[in-house]
Amino acid sequence: MIRSVTTRLLALFSFLTLEVLVVGAVFVASLLLFFYLTRVVFVAHSAQFDDWGFQQMDALRAAWPGLTAVVGVVTFFASLPFLVVAGTLGPAWLRWRGRKREALEVFLAVAGASLFNQLLKAHYHRLRPSSALVAQAGLSFPSGHSMIGMALYGCMAWLLWRHGRHPAWAVLLLVWAVAIGLTRTYLHVHYPTDVVAGFAAGLLWLILLRTALRLWWREEKQLGMKN
Repeated sequence: MIRSVTTRLLALFSFLTLEVLVVGAVFVASLLLFFYLTRVVFVAHSAQFDDWGFQQMDALRAAWPGLTAVVGVVTFFASLPFLVVAGTLGPAWLRWRGRKREALEVFLAVAGASLFNQLLKAHYHRLRPSSALVAQAGLSFPSGHSMIGMALYGCMAWLLWRHGRHPAWAVLLLVWAVAIGLTRTYLHVHYPTDVVAGFAAGLLWLILLRTALRLWWREEKQLGMKN
């Protein structure tokens, strides 16, 4: 019994690398940020940040009227039709290439974030801004585009980084996820607090998923070695 507990503790401490410490710090920061935003929106009922964010986007739209068409294209890449395709064909392609674990990660990143987002929206039940430039159904907090987009592109960025291939592309994918989230405020279909909370929740889900899968595969490998 003591030996088994010691073995498990050593396995746990073996995870304490710089990578894990950084990921842990991001997780804690995202968790604190998300709950801070819930207090700002649902406890303090403060609209200061939301008003400021809308003002910045309105000023940008006034200065660059043609940007609206571009925003409409960018926001599509975290829309429901796109996510359905990306969340099915992407993993299928990875599996066909022999990347079964990566295929599972991408699928669960999208599917899990989508379900998690709906649960959060149902819990907080915040209505969308009345000033929306385009019709959009559903609730507002947190932004699905921001959350699921961060989960999808964050997962892809992580896979590229982990395999040591094109780290610059990994950074660009994260920037792309942020850009998609900002389009939701530009179009007034989400408050800025919805978008930032979506980023935080997306990172939380991605880190939880990655940690759970890593522990599962590690346990699976150890059982395989024993057998």
